[in-house]
Amino acid sequence: MFSERELSGELSALRDQRGPDTLVLDCAEDFESLDPAVAEQLLLVTDGVDPLSFPSEWLPPDAPELLARYAGAELTVGMPGDGGVAWTRQTDPPCVFVKPRLAGSPDDFVDFLIAEALVEASLEEPEQFLGFFGERYPEFADATGGMGPADTYQLAAALYDAYLGLRTRERFAGWAEEYPALHAAWVDAGERLEPRLADLPTEVARGQTAFPAAAELACNAVKHGLDLPAPFDALATEAYRDHGADYAVQWAQKVLGSA
Repeated sequence: MFSERELSGELSALRDQRGPDTLVLDCAEDFESLDPAVAEQLLLVTDGVDPLSFPSEWLPPDAPELLARYAGAELTVGMPGDGGVAWTRQTDPPCVFVKPRLAGSPDDFVDFLIAEALVEASLEEPEQFLGFFGERYPEFADATGGMGPADTYQLAAALYDAYLGLRTRERFAGWAEEYPALHAAWVDAGERLEPRLADLPTEVARGQTAFPAAAELACNAVKHGLDLPAPFDALATEAYRDHGADYAVQWAQKVLGSA
């Protein structure tokens, strides 16, 4: 299921800098969350696993089953919304997973996604949004104004993506000289997002794009340092970086009308 991916050039140098022990693994099968039996195969390529667990009180009553499983004691690697590359620190050493869905994508773009995962895995931040919101997640869910649990999940994941983006974008912007190819891929990915951003408020107002999906797109743009339309612009601020989950809950209450 897992085979170590050979890294070279800038990506190898970045791995040596950010996490020299981190394994970058190609996966034989696509996944959102690894089946427990498959996850156990990580013991064949790592020195051990240390599953995360969280208090049940952090989950609202209607939390998706997969989120409840992630909060439990069972090793859960990968969650919906992770995209083509995922990472975990529940293994020793940490692992970055490259999924088959990226087959056919430009090499530079895949390299940037791997680089992003290496940087995120090296931060002292949770690997999923539940660890970020903590005991405030039920309050956040209440603040979403009656969204279903799946939409609440998508919005929470988007907001955490924005929070991580506030911590990574300065690093990406500083790669121009040290890692010019990775920097160019970061710039290119941002330029591809930019045309969608200006139309987001209109798309949401017309019902063409659901609010959680719009948030996902806007929050993905935070790591590229792009200007965001309201109300998402408030998530690209130092105030959010400084206050984290408290700020996210207050933003949801204000924007979604449950304050």
